[in-house]
Amino acid sequence: QLAFLGQIATRNGQHWDGAIDKAGDLYSSYPNGLAAILGPDAIPAKGVLQIILAIGVMEVTIMSDWTEKGEFPGDLRNGTFKSPWGEDGLRKKRAVELNNGRAAMMGILGLMVHEQLGSNMPIIGQL
Repeated sequence: QLAFLGQIATRNGQHWDGAIDKAGDLYSSYPNGLAAILGPDAIPAKGVLQIILAIGVMEVTIMSDWTEKGEFPGDLRNGTFKSPWGEDGLRKKRAVELNNGRAAMMGILGLMVHEQLGSNMPIIGQL
């Protein structure tokens, strides 16, 4: 879901202020989409590696079922999240979240395909 929203926001010209590295390169100085990783003006390889390592650390430490007592995907059982809803409410919220995640995956896939095709989409413009 964040990938889709991030793609929409950066295509709209919204970037974080400030430098991305100690050399003073701005966030806005890098291209959007796959060009930020694979293009001629791409983020340096060490920067991409840092991003991948940060995501990996979060996946292994924060977002994992380290107690191995999870009853369903996303059930971390680490005490981080408390629920004010009953069991029926939780089941409905899990279904909604799962469907939103599926829709976001299809959305980012569509954006990536259109970026590679070089199409001009009404909301996003030239990719």
